[in-house]
Amino acid sequence: MSNWTDRIVSDRMAVDREFSDRVRSSEFTNQEWGLIMTAVEFEIEHADDPERARVVPDTENLPQMIPELEKVQGGMGPGGQGGGGDSGDGVFDAIRGALGLSGDDEAERLDAAERLVEEYADALQERLEDRGKWDDVRDAYDGD
Repeated sequence: MSNWTDRIVSDRMAVDREFSDRVRSSEFTNQEWGLIMTAVEFEIEHADDPERARVVPDTENLPQMIPELEKVQGGMGPGGQGGGGDSGDGVFDAIRGALGLSGDDEAERLDAAERLVEEYADALQERLEDRGKWDDVRDAYDGD
């Protein structure tokens, strides 16, 4: 599958730049978004059918990344800068976790991350279509 992803590196970089405003307006920081994207692979569903083909994210590894997002968020100090000290939130997080209250937060963050990744995949496909690369990319994916 690497052949098709090699073909879209510059398009991914362009979509990253264009998508940065969307990330800023989301609940995720740029650092969190970077972590989310490391957990996501992109595939082309129905690559052999031009009418049904679409870029889809494989978010199978995303649930394991959500606790890491919490660590990043916990390390943020005032103004979004990394804090050096322990604010004591760890104790409250542990209590919430023991009471089963953190699961809903994690599920909501996972849903939000999946929705944002879907938007990204749509933006990537739209760019490929607009640039006339979509058919070549689908063929490369299908041939891998």
